[in-house]
Amino acid sequence: MTFSDLGIAPTILRALQAAGYENPTAVQAEAVPAAIAGRDLLVSAQTGSGKTAAFLLPALTKLSERSTAKGQGPRVLVLTPTRELAQQVEKNALEYGKDLRWMRTACLVGGSSFGYQIRALSRPIDLIVATPGRLMDHMRSGRIDFSRLEMLVLDEADRMLDMGFIDDIEAIVKATPETRQTVLFSATLDGIVGRMAEKMTRDPQRIEIARTETSGGTIEEHLLYADDLNHKHRLLDYILKESGFDQCVIFSATKAYSEELADKLSDQGYSAACLHGDMPQSWRNRTLNDLRRGRIKVLVATDVAARGIDVPTITHVVNFDLPKQAEDYVHRIGRTGRAGRDGTAITLAESKEFHKVRRIEQYLKRQITEGVIDGLEPTVARPRARAATTTARAATATAAMAAATAAAATATTVAKAATRASAAKAAIKATAVRAAARSKVDLKMKNGGTSRRFFCARATAYFLAAAAGLHNIALGEWKLPLGKPRLSNTVPPSSRPLLGFVTLDGHGTM
Repeated sequence: MTFSDLGIAPTILRALQAAGYENPTAVQAEAVPAAIAGRDLLVSAQTGSGKTAAFLLPALTKLSERSTAKGQGPRVLVLTPTRELAQQVEKNALEYGKDLRWMRTACLVGGSSFGYQIRALSRPIDLIVATPGRLMDHMRSGRIDFSRLEMLVLDEADRMLDMGFIDDIEAIVKATPETRQTVLFSATLDGIVGRMAEKMTRDPQRIEIARTETSGGTIEEHLLYADDLNHKHRLLDYILKESGFDQCVIFSATKAYSEELADKLSDQGYSAACLHGDMPQSWRNRTLNDLRRGRIKVLVATDVAARGIDVPTITHVVNFDLPKQAEDYVHRIGRTGRAGRDGTAITLAESKEFHKVRRIEQYLKRQITEGVIDGLEPTVARPRARAATTTARAATATAAMAAATAAAATATTVAKAATRASAAKAAIKATAVRAAARSKVDLKMKNGGTSRRFFCARATAYFLAAAAGLHNIALGEWKLPLGKPRLSNTVPPSSRPLLGFVTLDGHGTM
């Protein structure tokens, strides 16, 4: 299949051919004809699958025909979660629609000149690409006219909801004509995204593209474990020296550390810079331009700031810190392996973070190849071995739990035979002392109503057996000693795991 089979306007086809595009990706082959036919779409596709062209090509095909509707508002509106992604979408629109000489576009994002945006909106406009927050600013000022809007696109809708834009999105959708066409792209179409999509679409066609399919080259993925932060720095130093990268993006979890790491790499002689959301927009634009021109070889970035970066010469991605959400891993490594080129993605993780790595692998439905660098091997136990050890400990704890429960059943049966309350009171005191002495158990008493509860951080079968002869002893709730318990009004606050407690009903105080 070629692009000419998708129903794209001839003027757009010429621009695609001039740019070197030959065959559509899977998401483009499915989404473009349906969108050109006017269908509402719900599309699940990953970064690097060609989703930007999947909605821009139908939008530009619409714009290739002059509108007879009155007004000067946009005919197409594209919403994106970040400034960088919005700017990249507008850039692609101008590239694909370069032969639509009458087409006017505007990019409405925070951090850019408000006056320039006002001037752009004061004349007829065809395509607006915007972030929800800045678009709402202009809507409140009455500068946006949606009367002739034909198509609404929500790119990375799940990310916009994660960033708290749901109220803005609902307000924007409400302000648009009900006759509009709606196209929504998201990593997932379930949960809140699905519920929102139901409200804003009409009989939508659902398109889901497998996560493993990409339109770029092959991305070789590696996982390296480190003992601590210093070990990660040594691994990063080796990677930068030995990998032979052209350009590299390093992902940091925080804005502050992205600056610190970029400064450190600059001191080591690398042409490095950082990119994060707190930087002024002019700085961010200059940094991205320097990256595209090859002046910056190493970019240290946060997740949100790196959205929309499309630089074919990025050969390596290093996850210095693990992403907070598994789907962000896909967005990160999608910065390399673009425009048909191969790329390399290397993830650094401390041994204690193996559970986070597992969550990423579960999301990917595959394992990331784990490796080591000679002379920089981790000394902490291998994560998979540690996971097996944890499982074994859990099994042991479960067996101990079963034994303790059996002893408790015997204790309860014997306790019912006791008849004297005073003897019970004296015996419980003596038992508590003996139990604490023998098994080093801290016993505390909690008064509430007519009930007396004795809590222990490590109950033993001996304690239960010793308490068995007491009057009216009942077994309380039991928990496995696997981490901190959920504290409630019946469980004493303690930093140690609570295994269980016994209750003595209403016989004085101690």
